[in-house]
Amino acid sequence: MAENNRTIEERLGQRARVIWLSGLPCSGKTTIGLGLEQELIHRGFHVRMLDGDVTRKGICSDLGFTENDRNENIRRIAEISKLFAESGIITINAFITPTEKLRSMAMEIIGRELFTGVYVNAPLAVCEERDVKGMYKKARNGEIRDFTGVSAPFEIPLNADIEIISSGINPNQSVKELLDSILPLISINK
Repeated sequence: MAENNRTIEERLGQRARVIWLSGLPCSGKTTIGLGLEQELIHRGFHVRMLDGDVTRKGICSDLGFTENDRNENIRRIAEISKLFAESGIITINAFITPTEKLRSMAMEIIGRELFTGVYVNAPLAVCEERDVKGMYKKARNGEIRDFTGVSAPFEIPLNADIEIISSGINPNQSVKELLDSILPLISINK
């Protein structure tokens, strides 16, 4: 990180970091990410959360769900995250990011020293139970094509920095577990 960025971090009292949560749809990425964001803000950190549902309505609204569009979606998010990190901001990303290739691309864009990969692990059956939008059912009925976990692959992250098993525990427990792992990475005298 450049000297100017260190000065920004000192002024903000935190180390910049991109916390990238990946996992199946409905695994708990957004819930855990939002909980982490709240906890960090409560502790005085400067944080920004990016989520797939939100970015697809704005910066990525021109993209579909083809392989090329998914790659471009992750590339754009990684570039935005890098800009936040270069400004000293802690960024929490909640994106399916289904392949090792995509996760590696995001890490390369952001830079390994700023990237923390988090695998939010929940079995497919649990994700389907949590699906209030009915996406899994639509995918199984052929109404949604290339749906991750049903008709499109999800590669389990083999090199995640942190794994959160989100099934069978309260989301607040998952947030606390992640918070405990993240605080040492972002704290400067906090």
